[in-house]
Amino acid sequence: MSDYDFDLFVIGAGSGGVRASRVAAAHGAKVAVAEEFRVGGTCVIRGCVPKKLLIYGAHFAEDLKDARRFGWNVPDCGFEWATLRDNVLGEVDRLEGLYKNTLGSHKVELIAERATITGPHQVALASGREVTAKVILVATGAWPLIPEVEGAEHGITSNEVFHLDDCPKRIVIVGGGYIANEFAGIFHQLGSHVTMVNRGSTLLRGYDEQIRDRLLQISTMKGINFRFNAQMEKIEKNEDGTLCVRFKDGDPVAADIVLFATGRQPHTDGLGLDKAGVELDEKGAIKVDEYSRTSCESIYAVGDVTDRLQLTPVAIREGHAFADTVFGDNPRTVDYSCVPSAVFSHPPLAGVGLTEAQAKNKYGTVKVYTSDFRPMKNVLAGRDERALYKMVVDATTNKVIGLHMIGPDAPEILQAAAVAVKAGLTKQDFDDTVALHPSMAEELVLLK
Repeated sequence: MSDYDFDLFVIGAGSGGVRASRVAAAHGAKVAVAEEFRVGGTCVIRGCVPKKLLIYGAHFAEDLKDARRFGWNVPDCGFEWATLRDNVLGEVDRLEGLYKNTLGSHKVELIAERATITGPHQVALASGREVTAKVILVATGAWPLIPEVEGAEHGITSNEVFHLDDCPKRIVIVGGGYIANEFAGIFHQLGSHVTMVNRGSTLLRGYDEQIRDRLLQISTMKGINFRFNAQMEKIEKNEDGTLCVRFKDGDPVAADIVLFATGRQPHTDGLGLDKAGVELDEKGAIKVDEYSRTSCESIYAVGDVTDRLQLTPVAIREGHAFADTVFGDNPRTVDYSCVPSAVFSHPPLAGVGLTEAQAKNKYGTVKVYTSDFRPMKNVLAGRDERALYKMVVDATTNKVIGLHMIGPDAPEILQAAAVAVKAGLTKQDFDDTVALHPSMAEELVLLK
């Protein structure tokens, strides 16, 4: 009989924690996972999945207008936020049920309460129960950051935005990252007057400059307002419930909702990590080695709570590799190079590998190939919106080291193209591939 109650105790039932739990259980481990909120984590419950469903819903605004150019007698259509909201939340409920079923089918014990670490092998539950485990995995994810500004309590974050009673007529979105740009596109398409407030001068740091400049150009053309280098002074709530956002410089902005999308921080507060000697970095992220082990030999961590890439597919891979390493006698690490990512803005953008600036810093001499075109659907719809595809190539080896694009279905196209970049294919390999016509993706093999 084991000296512990469980072979593995997981804190957090998000994407990484659930994957680690079920794979470890499949390897024969006795596993429990504690979750104080809902099974599925940020991505399923209050992140990628419901947000993508809102994006689908918002896109109908343009599609219905375009349909008239394609011969459809579409009447003026009204939009009901409550219908979209409730259907999205219903889908979230369904997915949470599937996650619970997955844990149950693998005989993982689900404990629906908060868990804190009290030692290298000890966990205390909110109910007062104490359990022991040979190995503890922390997979608590990250939490929205709220800026320190007077009246911040009047704003909301991406946690609450899916539960709004009404679609706001005016919304101020604070931030310039992917969450801010995605919700700006959503609410603009749903009819809100959108103002994006950014304390810096650029959007989407880390993405290729030419691609993000194109997004800014298109967003401005659509009617989204931008306030760059803007320092918020305070948020005031009026008697009628509306808000007024005041700045140190410039005119105030009236709003019905203020959405903070100013980044996310690792969810480590109050977990008791110090009681087991688990080291954190300056941002509160758990420090781990290549096998996801912390400074405490019996405690591991995966996903957004660590100091690595904050992406759901990465968390899933980390959880799987952890379980194979610790319980499957198959030591595995995660390769963080050439990880594709996307921003589901309007239009979406996606990238893999090095940006042009990063490539020049690393390789010195690079070749850049682009295609700047108007998608066929936009031409007939009478829209001036243009797509941009960009390939960055090492001038010495002709190897493709970066691929970036903005336009309809860019993330869907990039996922397949990322395989070629990851495999180290050359520009000539792309050129040697016959184009699939007529498609937008064919531009990848026709770049000049």
